[in-house]
Amino acid sequence: MQAAQADDAAAAESAAPRSTARHGFSNSHDSAKNDTALEPFSQGLWARPGFLVRRLNQIHYAMFFEECKEENVTPVQYGILTVLSANPWLDQTAIGYEVGLDRTTSADVIKRLEEKGLLERRINPLDRRSRQAAITPEGQRVMELLKQGMARAQQRLLDPLSLRDRKIFMSLLVELVDANNQYGRAVLKSI
Repeated sequence: MQAAQADDAAAAESAAPRSTARHGFSNSHDSAKNDTALEPFSQGLWARPGFLVRRLNQIHYAMFFEECKEENVTPVQYGILTVLSANPWLDQTAIGYEVGLDRTTSADVIKRLEEKGLLERRINPLDRRSRQAAITPEGQRVMELLKQGMARAQQRLLDPLSLRDRKIFMSLLVELVDANNQYGRAVLKSI
């Protein structure tokens, strides 16, 4: 999984910036000019929301790695550390729900974080079949060290948008994720 994430980040990093005008889009909100965005099968990849979401995720990974390279932590790992910093000793299933990962992927990422000394695991005293995790002092230190870099990566991702458009974009993202949550490999749930 980390290799795939690194490949995605490398691909995003090496890709040349593209002008949106080349792909039939403009910064204008004129509906006549944006009608082509509603025809994903006749307009190519740049008219397909799934392609653009995937590409934006690749770009985000690249920006995160540029800003947070000193600790070799992925955005998913940072997300798990964030969840555990607020809710220690969650079981691996609950952690997966919080960050939208299936059980197998959660267990794999948590194991790697434990190997790095950023969290610790124990057998759940209420259910010996499950494992719980908590962030370690080293994990807290790494999170604090990466906090500004993570914020810069988020800011860089949104920089091309005006403040108004950022609010609209974030609102629409939340709406899309919430409305389509059940289709993810792992349903995102708040504990």
